[in-house]
Amino acid sequence: MSEAATRTLTTPPGLLASLDPLLREWLPRQRWFAGKGRPVTGFSLVAATELLPADARLGLYHLVVRAHQQLAPVPGAPERPGDCYQLLIGVREALPPRLAPALVGHVTQGPLAGRTVYDALYDTRPAEILLEALRTRARVGGLRFDRAPDQEIRDGLVPRLMTAEQSNSSVVYGDTFILKLLRRIVPGVNPDLELPLALAREGCPRVPAPTAWMTTELSGEPWVLGVLQPYVQGAADGWELALRELAKGEDFTAEARALGRATAEVHTALARALPTVTLGHGPLAQLVAGMTERLEEAVHAVPALLPYASGLRSAYTALGDLAAEGRTWTAQRVHGDLHLGQCLRSPSGQWSLIDFEGEPARPMAERRLPQPPVRDIAGMLRSFDYAAHSADPPAPGWAAACRAAYCTGYAEVSGTDPRTDPVLLRAYETDKAVYEVVYEARHRPDWLPVPMSAVRRLAAPDSA
Repeated sequence: MSEAATRTLTTPPGLLASLDPLLREWLPRQRWFAGKGRPVTGFSLVAATELLPADARLGLYHLVVRAHQQLAPVPGAPERPGDCYQLLIGVREALPPRLAPALVGHVTQGPLAGRTVYDALYDTRPAEILLEALRTRARVGGLRFDRAPDQEIRDGLVPRLMTAEQSNSSVVYGDTFILKLLRRIVPGVNPDLELPLALAREGCPRVPAPTAWMTTELSGEPWVLGVLQPYVQGAADGWELALRELAKGEDFTAEARALGRATAEVHTALARALPTVTLGHGPLAQLVAGMTERLEEAVHAVPALLPYASGLRSAYTALGDLAAEGRTWTAQRVHGDLHLGQCLRSPSGQWSLIDFEGEPARPMAERRLPQPPVRDIAGMLRSFDYAAHSADPPAPGWAAACRAAYCTGYAEVSGTDPRTDPVLLRAYETDKAVYEVVYEARHRPDWLPVPMSAVRRLAAPDSA
């Protein structure tokens, strides 16, 4: 049995207090930290598991901590319990040079005084322990490591941390598996595990089937911590591929069409695997009200939207009017955050969809609601627009051709072209563009012209 499978030692008292000053400095610098711009005022320990004893040459802790932050980045602002984060903290006397990027800090008080702590995912041995726990279906304290009954994991696979991750962290094992560890975690059934498992049961080849997964239970609710899937060696993500072809002046419509077909295959499989619902006047009125509320909040946050607010609002009222006339739509489980970066093309040309957790900022219950499939389609159409505006000079004609090809490919599989329902498509594209405006204004002001160009188009009276 693995070390992880046999050790259930007690976490020493005072552990979090000794790490607190180091985490306050280190955590906000991580790309996956969601609370940037607001001071961290403290931490509370949600769960702790000792995977390797800290008094050994190498210690290892699995921690779930809640970061407490001020509601606004000003002195005296009220505080609230913040997000929960999953941390794997390694403990050594000193770090070798290869682990310098992983440094959290040097502990000066408490049970780890005099030791050095670091992000253990950078280290080979801790990453091996996680894979061994998944392979053996270990139970370590409150941590559960499970594996699909028909899947095997051979030992001896060499791990390496992928450094390009943004909102989570991934470790590749010997170009055979990739373990995605969720950093900001929430209670409840996570669609990043739920939907790929459902698609695997349907035999859908467009989504890598989960091999194993890591969970815990806190306060009677499940928390998904990580998912192990096959690693597609040599695959390129759609965003990188699109930018590469743009830079060379190459046509991308064949790929866009194939990606539309892949999206439709996933939607079709999800509709078979999980319940669908009919959206009538009542549910559509709530949906339109939510879109309108987000627009009003966005106009308040980004005054540049004000001249277009009336035109954008008309996209939502037009949808509400159709619903009032008795029009209905089918809703189902969807990807929830689909864009070019969530798609992989294998060396053989096969497209796959990944990362089904939805928009991380939205509540889990909302992410699991059935939605019209056009929500995913609108996200992908906006992604083509982003890629085209990333070119020098921008290539709006490229985006238009890709958007058309994607819809054509989608219709070839689903039997329904998204463009034949222009009011619904415009409403969802508008909602997405409004979200993008707020995001770019807050985080990447240089990118603000990209969604603003879409806002001008979508606010026009004839945009549908």
